[in-house]
Amino acid sequence: MSDTLFFETFAKGKKEAKALKRSKDCVIYTRVSSQQQADNLSLATQLKACTLYAEKMEYNIAATFGGTYESAETDERKQFTAMISFVKKFKGKVSYILVYSLERFSRNDNSIWLTNELRRLGIEIISVTQPIDTSNASGQMQQKMLFLFGEFDNQLRKQKCMAGVKEMLLKGDWPTKPPVGFDIIRVNGKRKIVVNSKGRLIQQAFHWKANENLTAECIRERLAQKGFKIGRQQMSRVLRNPFYCGLMVHTMLEGKVVEGNHEQLIPRDVFLRVNGLIKDNSHGYSINEENAAIPLKRFVSCGHCGQPLRGYIVKKKNIHYYKCNTKACNNNKSAKELNSFFEKILNAFKVDKAKDIIELIKRQTIAVFNQLSAGKQDDYQHLQREHTEIVKKINRLEERYIEEEIGGELYNKYRDRYNEEKVEIEKKLTKLSRQVSNLDESVGFVVKFALELPLKWASADYNTKQRIQFLLFPKGLSYNKKTDECRTTRINFLFLYLSYFQQIITNKKRGIPELGLDYSSFEHWVPRAGIEPALP
Repeated sequence: MSDTLFFETFAKGKKEAKALKRSKDCVIYTRVSSQQQADNLSLATQLKACTLYAEKMEYNIAATFGGTYESAETDERKQFTAMISFVKKFKGKVSYILVYSLERFSRNDNSIWLTNELRRLGIEIISVTQPIDTSNASGQMQQKMLFLFGEFDNQLRKQKCMAGVKEMLLKGDWPTKPPVGFDIIRVNGKRKIVVNSKGRLIQQAFHWKANENLTAECIRERLAQKGFKIGRQQMSRVLRNPFYCGLMVHTMLEGKVVEGNHEQLIPRDVFLRVNGLIKDNSHGYSINEENAAIPLKRFVSCGHCGQPLRGYIVKKKNIHYYKCNTKACNNNKSAKELNSFFEKILNAFKVDKAKDIIELIKRQTIAVFNQLSAGKQDDYQHLQREHTEIVKKINRLEERYIEEEIGGELYNKYRDRYNEEKVEIEKKLTKLSRQVSNLDESVGFVVKFALELPLKWASADYNTKQRIQFLLFPKGLSYNKKTDECRTTRINFLFLYLSYFQQIITNKKRGIPELGLDYSSFEHWVPRAGIEPALP
């Protein structure tokens, strides 16, 4: 035994790493920077050159990525990211990334770092038109220099391009694709930005927001009914973009606002009202957006034309009113009277005559809810089983590919198909999972809340009153001045059932007369599960 063996624990420095074994498997990545390049033979040329190189070197092509146009300024590219994830996942199996030239791989300062990270995993980037031996320091330096030249070329192009973009903006011409609702057309050879069919719907959305003060979610629902689906974030961006009122803002303008040459969608005062910068206050009365004296505004709609009632105060009389803004509708009502009428409606949901059997009410309500949602629970469990199965299929597919039971073509074909099925199942699971997660506590809260419902509403602030109103009547109420009646199309199930059950056990068959519901019509609103209390 060597005398130095005992001293190895005091040695410094890392032991020399074992050389990574390289396989013959590779992936091909092709890319162009624009749609115009994608339309010509550039992609086909890149793919052909990489394929011939792989055949020459006797490499096995595990997968092909790219085949589209993606900017190389950043690494946030779908195909590029997918390719990097793939080679990292199958490190030790895939040893080479073939590109037509290094600039096709990346043209930013992150490329050198990423190349080093891949090299540590035993993955080498090979440019088939720039043969460099990266197995030594000299070759690696040459590769880094080419990456740096690519980034430098990018910066020069960007500088020239940005100067042109800024000049266009200052002249009032939008240089890129316009926001949703606009199209680019050519008139006598000149480029013009005009409003399209979606733009006309967005125009309505602005007026809904300005005149009715609808929430973005309500606006999205209305647009969806008209066939235009738009996401929450995009809806918010649209309502805050001055492009729609004929003005342009851009980071290249350095804080300036420029009048655009594009077609104007809405007046500027409408845009300002939508964003809360000016108030419509030209009719001799003032508007307070959060006034506890008029909590029913926009919650109660006109029973004649369907438009939401607005609230205002007549300064001379110091009296609040609700009013429909539709011309010649004349559906106005004293706020004091309509508020009092709403309190009477709330009394129908107040649990006061059956306090001694509240526990039975809670148990019966839970029993009915569980019975009604039983089918959805079965569907949810079925979807969970389907999700488990599709995940197993995806894992098995990857195992078969790693073990070389199937080739890259079959792997890519079934991987895409299985992933699409998985995404669709997950969407359905998300939809069905939107149920009450803690039913006992929820029902208990509703019953406790219902004990003093009218008092809680009367003493609450504006926002709390609005929440209570929409909690009971998700679709709001309508008021008809001619008949002096309120109506609704939907009542919260739990509160409705409490009122229904309480009337049964107290033998008061009166329904809710304030909403035009007698006992016989009232019971049809509540799904029946038997009126006997659930036994322990």
